[in-house]
Amino acid sequence: MTRAYLAFTAKGLALAEKLAAEYPGSVARCGHEPGQPGLAEWTARQFAHSDALIFVGAVGIAVRAIAPHCKSKASDPAVVVLDECGRFAVPVLSGHLGGANELARRLAAVCGAVPVITTATDANGVFAVDEWARHQNCAVLEPERIKKVSGALLAGRTVRFASDWPIAGSPPAGLAEDAAAPELALTLCPAGDALHLVPRIGVLGVGCRHGTGADTLAEAFAAFCAQAGFAPQCIAAAASIDLKQNEAGLLAFCQSRGWPVEFFTAEQLRQAPGSFTPSAFVQSVTGVDNVCERAAVLAAGGPLFFHKFARTGVTFALAARPFSPDWRWQHV
Repeated sequence: MTRAYLAFTAKGLALAEKLAAEYPGSVARCGHEPGQPGLAEWTARQFAHSDALIFVGAVGIAVRAIAPHCKSKASDPAVVVLDECGRFAVPVLSGHLGGANELARRLAAVCGAVPVITTATDANGVFAVDEWARHQNCAVLEPERIKKVSGALLAGRTVRFASDWPIAGSPPAGLAEDAAAPELALTLCPAGDALHLVPRIGVLGVGCRHGTGADTLAEAFAAFCAQAGFAPQCIAAAASIDLKQNEAGLLAFCQSRGWPVEFFTAEQLRQAPGSFTPSAFVQSVTGVDNVCERAAVLAAGGPLFFHKFARTGVTFALAARPFSPDWRWQHV
């Protein structure tokens, strides 16, 4: 989590520096002196580039500053406000998905403040599905459906869930497993009207002809997702052979999606465990019979989820990193 602290007074700055010593982040004081950022300028910059904004000052100042930038609970950063005396820590935006509630608790512990948590599930001690998703490193595909699940739990109704992986521990109160008609599903392949949580465990193996453009890769990738039925949000990284490490199209395609890319030699790819789709042509060009499947498996450290897909000179495969979800949803 990248954090940015903003204070308005000398006393507030001292508290911000104390908090940053425990939970590191940039520290600034807002003012009109040379070198001090303006409130609007600082907020716009940090809202776009930081995972969490911590204001040391009045809640009203923070609310007015962030209001023009708020878009969605799925994308907004966490925002926490502490008074300059360190008496209260108030999460005001992205309490669950952004982690503001947890951050407020942690910051409060540093300075002896009272965390003021106002989300209904926390206030009632009810399972918070969006906070659980964040702790399990899952993307929430339909944030608008969170309220349906939380509303049912708050009303005392049972929420049915399904998971493609065993989940360690006992389900929280109000959850019951039902693979036939789930309202909450942990999966790479969403289908139906459930709230889908997608773990970010996928590694995309890529093979392509020399000079393949980013647009061609993007079109082939969309076709791969559609045919296989997996959510692209599951992908955390990409991999290929070292012959492709300077391919501008491949690098741009991955960079635009925030995926780091790992490259392997032909010898390394030959050592990948498993059974792969062979190609005499690929063997003649690269020295190994398959690039996309082998690269995906090596980078993921886990098995293939979807085998080779070929389109317009591009090949893709998807492997999954090891994933062991559990029912913990509050980490202090």
